[in-house]
Amino acid sequence: MERWLPPSDMTGEMLRFDFREGGTYRMRLTYRDQQAGQGKTSESSDEMEVRFTRLEPSHRIEQDVVFESDDPAFEGTMRMVWTFEPEGGETLVTVRAENVPAGIQPEDHEEGLNSTLDSLAGFIEQDG
Repeated sequence: MERWLPPSDMTGEMLRFDFREGGTYRMRLTYRDQQAGQGKTSESSDEMEVRFTRLEPSHRIEQDVVFESDDPAFEGTMRMVWTFEPEGGETLVTVRAENVPAGIQPEDHEEGLNSTLDSLAGFIEQDG
């Protein structure tokens, strides 16, 4: 996940990982351009605490995401639902986000999710 989850303008570091329903992970995303000052947790990074609320192997991952931030614009719990559907010899991956914090602009969020999906595709093609 450190390799494919971060959007292309960030790097990732997994701080903790417990992959099971009810389990959690904590991840730090760091902006490659640290001069931008756009982080939620610090000027250059976002940290999030994620809880797996539902796992259906090979079909669905539901998770609650909370960003660590002092800025009220990033408060709240974002719900993300990842679905995996067979399509020919491939898999169609869809991500739906609900309750996205107001501080995350919709166009930035869409761009970031598309970048993540592109990275996931590249990761799977490269590593099989």
